[in-house]
Amino acid sequence: MNKLLFFTAFIIFSLQAFSQKKTVKKTGILFTNIANGKRVVPADSKYSNAFGESYTITKFRYYISNLHFITDKPSAAVKNTFLADAAKENKFILKKPAGKIKGISFLLGVDSLLNSSGAQSGALDPLNDMFWTWNSGYVMFKLEGKSDSSTADLQRIEQHIGGYKDPYKTMRQIDLYFKKGMPKNVIVQLDLDKYWNGIHKIHIARSPLITSIGEDAVRSADNFVGMFSVIE
Repeated sequence: MNKLLFFTAFIIFSLQAFSQKKTVKKTGILFTNIANGKRVVPADSKYSNAFGESYTITKFRYYISNLHFITDKPSAAVKNTFLADAAKENKFILKKPAGKIKGISFLLGVDSLLNSSGAQSGALDPLNDMFWTWNSGYVMFKLEGKSDSSTADLQRIEQHIGGYKDPYKTMRQIDLYFKKGMPKNVIVQLDLDKYWNGIHKIHIARSPLITSIGEDAVRSADNFVGMFSVIE
């Protein structure tokens, strides 16, 4: 009888362990982009910034790295890299960790280690048109379009923000906390209006092209943190 009870208990325990292993909870985080209160759609709409400069967008991409939930318990470091593209739906899947989930955290850009590892694959594939050279690294944030206010040839706008070495690092840590507990659907919204009119003011007429590492790129990157919020 004791052997039978032991065998039965072992089977139940094994089934429970298998069930728990098979039902790891995951959830999606959706990144959306707006300007002037409406969705950013490349090559489809016209927008304007706080300085009255109108513009259109042909390309808008940026890197999200080390995306994870903030909890009330210490957790291991998370390593991942996603490329957000305004021309596509950007829903990234994460495992739900143990503990009370308080918010989400990510790096806008690509960390120094990945930048110094040369061209890679997946989201970091050079074919994504987000890589300069091994020495210069990845473009963290890329906005291209046109504006009547631009003084560049063909009225171009090119905001190619990159740089991973001091003193010109352009990666920025973003921490967003839930005010009412974790929402059923986690939506992170980027407001492009706050790129132009953030801590530093970026006028298209003065800086239509930021395409190299330096102080202009760092000032632009300083505006990244204020662009993001969680829709609750």
